[in-house]
Amino acid sequence: MQIILASGSPRRRTLLEFLEPNFTCVEPNVDESRTVGEAPKDYVMRLAVMKASAVDAKGALILGADTTVAVDDTVLGKPDDREDATRMLSLLSGRSHCVMTGVAARCDDVVEVCVVSTSVTFAQLSARGIARYLDTAEPWDKAGAYAIQGRGGVFVQSIEGSFSSVVGLPLAETKALMANFGVGLDR
Repeated sequence: MQIILASGSPRRRTLLEFLEPNFTCVEPNVDESRTVGEAPKDYVMRLAVMKASAVDAKGALILGADTTVAVDDTVLGKPDDREDATRMLSLLSGRSHCVMTGVAARCDDVVEVCVVSTSVTFAQLSARGIARYLDTAEPWDKAGAYAIQGRGGVFVQSIEGSFSSVVGLPLAETKALMANFGVGLDR
């Protein structure tokens, strides 16, 4: 069965290679705007399904995913600019937040979805530390303005849950979704 990752994320591509080396990537064209009052879990689930549904390939297994960061009732997507990234990292400083990744697996009209939530706790960040981090290229295309697998990992005091989900694709859950379609390492 052909496998398609509906994503332009190099991190998701790298993670999926751990599960299946033979797949193609197609960057879906979807509006990633959050609807008014939409819960973070519903948001990532909806976007994962939209991304998987945006690719048309008969008989292929199409995987879509989306990740967001939520602290209290605030959803943190990708930062718009330096000021926005500073705001996000200041909000995350010295406290816990939730990273949610939705994954959708679709083959023709059959869609299965899961959402993985991981609690991440940041150490107290200094204004100088935030500024130095923002001088790197790392935070600009990441939800919450940080990359746990990169330099942003130094901010993390603890994590409860799936590391790979925080990076962008929960491996165990994606493997299980793929197995439901007869694809993957344990088929």
